[in-house]
Amino acid sequence: MASSSSSPSSPGLASSSCKACNASSEPVASTSYASLLAQLGNTPDLSAEPWQIGSFEPFSPPGVDVLRRAFRFRNFKTAQAFAQRVGNEVAEVEKHHPALITEWGKVTVLWWTHAINGLHENDFICAAKTDEIASSAQGLKK
Repeated sequence: MASSSSSPSSPGLASSSCKACNASSEPVASTSYASLLAQLGNTPDLSAEPWQIGSFEPFSPPGVDVLRRAFRFRNFKTAQAFAQRVGNEVAEVEKHHPALITEWGKVTVLWWTHAINGLHENDFICAAKTDEIASSAQGLKK
């Protein structure tokens, strides 16, 4: 499922903080996916695919819904710098860690909550924060 929204990230999501969760935490209902995706910054000027929800094997567990977006960069150095910023400014601060796949000119970010094997509100919060970093990233293809 993909969103075609062209609005910037919701200040509500990007300014929120992750809540501690565990195996008994409730995942986001799939019926809420569209409204949460619409709050993310799927702007075409970011030269990125829109956020998508699905199973993205082999980078995520089979059959588990994850939130995925690929960002395009001019070279490997700028892609790597973006991945480091997501790790330092989002993952470490929020204590919620994505899969980051760094390639020449591309970073794919996958958010999901391992404890519940699915999507939690925390994943959407971190996706919005990822979009904020992308909006000021050096070397992002526009």
